[in-house]
Amino acid sequence: MPVNAGFMKTLFKRHGKEENMIFAVDIGNSNIVIAVMDENKRVLSAKRIKTRKRAATKDFISEIESVFGMTEGYLLLENEIPMPREEIEGTVIASVVPEVTGKIRRAMESITEKEVLVVRNHIDPGLNIEMEMPTEKIGTDLLVDAAAAAEEHEGRIIVFDMGTSTTCSVVDNGTYIGTIIMPGVAISHEALAQKASQLPKVDFTAPERLVGKHTVESMQSGIIYANAAMIDGLIKRVEDFIGGTAVVIATGGIAGLIVPHCEREIIYEPDLLLKGLWYIYHKNSKVKV
Repeated sequence: MPVNAGFMKTLFKRHGKEENMIFAVDIGNSNIVIAVMDENKRVLSAKRIKTRKRAATKDFISEIESVFGMTEGYLLLENEIPMPREEIEGTVIASVVPEVTGKIRRAMESITEKEVLVVRNHIDPGLNIEMEMPTEKIGTDLLVDAAAAAEEHEGRIIVFDMGTSTTCSVVDNGTYIGTIIMPGVAISHEALAQKASQLPKVDFTAPERLVGKHTVESMQSGIIYANAAMIDGLIKRVEDFIGGTAVVIATGGIAGLIVPHCEREIIYEPDLLLKGLWYIYHKNSKVKV
């Protein structure tokens, strides 16, 4: 890849020093998100690959190098902007799929030739944990989401993560006090379409009417408006439980479709987990920004 050296120096240096780039990796049940983040928590590029439990490390190496357009010396950010691979100073991983964690860790070590930080129980998330069995009861993704929320907001916080499952995590003045877990929107819809022979799969779009006049419209109303109402209702119940108003944050792939139809004020933060990984990396690595 022909690259102008002067252009690269201008792009990747600020105030006389190189930016501290990291890979932040979120291994979920369905997909793996791999993001390049700079010293200001900005996501410069994010790629998504399938979570394949039977894939080998070499398969993941090949796929990651392919989606980032990697050559021996460079990887491509958004808009085909080349970045020297040596600018990546480390990797941090959060995973809810143990069968894949080690393979991705080894793949990232091979790609970056640097050690990888995996979020585990001994890692400092920057939160107090108030759980009966914190080593078993808190999913890594929930902890990382909560860590990011607590870094950016004070007081009482409610975090919804809407992915394969829908989770509601509660932070009270820097203390993680618990979680509510329920089936995710997509899983619920898929189960309904499979178990009810006369109900089809439908697009996740908001219908014009709350009360549907045909099957597709009725199911879309259930997907969008019913889940929005569920979130509104849970917020009220959680606030009653903790004894005060909370900042509410939502993240996850489906949250962007549901949150606009909620009555409560909710901050939609699609990169919340990646930001949490960024915070945890800099709390637990030798590298400080």
